[in-house]
Amino acid sequence: MRKEPRAMNVAPHLVAAELNDADLDNVSGGVAAATTAGLHLQVAHLEVCADLDALVSAEGAAASVNAHVGVN
Repeated sequence: MRKEPRAMNVAPHLVAAELNDADLDNVSGGVAAATTAGLHLQVAHLEVCADLDALVSAEGAAASVNAHVGVN
């Protein structure tokens, strides 16, 4: 009687874990405060758009501003 070799299992093995929001904040450092504001103004053929984002976390602070003016 001939014994066949077993085929190797090459499928990836994944382990999943669930994190609640509080645990995720502890892992990522969390966000202490964040705000965002936007403006869109269109008068006749002139269009003005602007965005402001700011956040503060345990790692520091960050801010960004984006503005666009166009003629339609």
